Amino acid sequence: MTATDKVLVLDFGGVISRTLFETHDLSEQALGLVQGTLNWQGPFNPEADPLWQAMQNDEISERDYWLTRAREVGELLGEDWNSMQQLVQRARGDDVMSIIRPEFLAAIETVKQAGGRLAILSNELDLFYGAGFRSQCDFLNDFELIVDATYTEILKPDPRAYELITQGLGIAAEQCVFVDDQLRNIRGAQAVNMRTVHFDVMKPAEGYRRALELMEI
Repeated sequence: MTATDKVLVLDFGGVISRTLFETHDLSEQALGLVQGTLNWQGPFNPEADPLWQAMQNDEISERDYWLTRAREVGELLGEDWNSMQQLVQRARGDDVMSIIRPEFLAAIETVKQAGGRLAILSNELDLFYGAGFRSQCDFLNDFELIVDATYTEILKPDPRAYELITQGLGIAAEQCVFVDDQLRNIRGAQAVNMRTVHFDVMKPAEGYRRALELMEI
């Protein structure tokens, strides 16, 4: 099976964009907060982030984690925030491409040149980023299919989420190379026989290197 027979299926979040953990300085600048105010580090320092540990232990969902963080940041500004979207839209600023991983852009260009196909499977693309975010990301035009649970309401690791990719593209699960930074979602993909890369946000180049290897590029 060569690259032309395969689809690179990417989570959005930390796989495509730099995480909010990595851009606290930019967030603080955009929000008018004193540098160092935002100190939760998620996977970069899990021991100091009990809420992150609770999410990793499946005690709370990823959406619960970010809703809590959004409310905390809103309180710092004297505002009542009740959605992750408010945090992302206010903290990310207007320069969208400044948060997109260069390793991602290089990888999708490589896949395109090799004749491979591209898809996105996200639990909360528009929920977190807002529907208008897509219009600022020209690279999304390279993706044949975008499945977003904001609308389907079928969250990874539910097997049906992955089936929306295979059915939508008319392919077998074995043709997919699925990349996600959450282990629960990786296990879900493995359960339906997708090839997988558990993406380490601290080593993005390594994650994309492995994905291209599985694409046989």
